[in-house]
Amino acid sequence: MRNIENNTENTVVERELELRLVLSPERSIPVPALLTYRTDDPFAVHVTFHVGSEHPVNWTFARELLVEGVFRPCGHGDVRIWPTKVEGRSVVLMALSSPDGDALLEAPTAQVSAWLERTLHAVPPGAEADLLGIDDGLARLLAPSPELSTSLEQGGAPIADDLWLRDPWPSDESQDGEL
Repeated sequence: MRNIENNTENTVVERELELRLVLSPERSIPVPALLTYRTDDPFAVHVTFHVGSEHPVNWTFARELLVEGVFRPCGHGDVRIWPTKVEGRSVVLMALSSPDGDALLEAPTAQVSAWLERTLHAVPPGAEADLLGIDDGLARLLAPSPELSTSLEQGGAPIADDLWLRDPWPSDESQDGEL
């Protein structure tokens, strides 16, 4: 496992491990994989499966899904995760579905949990949106522009981009004593 600091604003937490592709209850094959978490994409985890081809298979899904899946069954649709024991070992099962096929993968719980703990230290749960500045971006997007205020104060027409801020339905109430 390695924790790489690219700069003060982006951290990458990676872990190479061997998963097992479950072919049947009696048979599985090893699949080398790389778990990656990046603080510039704080809601997601990335899993790259090296399946002996030139083109590795990449999956991206919510970090929260993997965190919950270590403790209890979760997910639906394309990604489902749950803890279990196989031959006395604690493992996390990941069922992945795509138009190209389905896969059931078994990962060692201790290794996945240790890696997840590192990601949670890099970005604590609930801090993801703060890291991306979503609230600040929305506030800037929704704030009236200074040009609109200046134009309206001077009796001018609103700027086309700011028309959405105006009430599209004029009030039914009369103004200035009009009937």
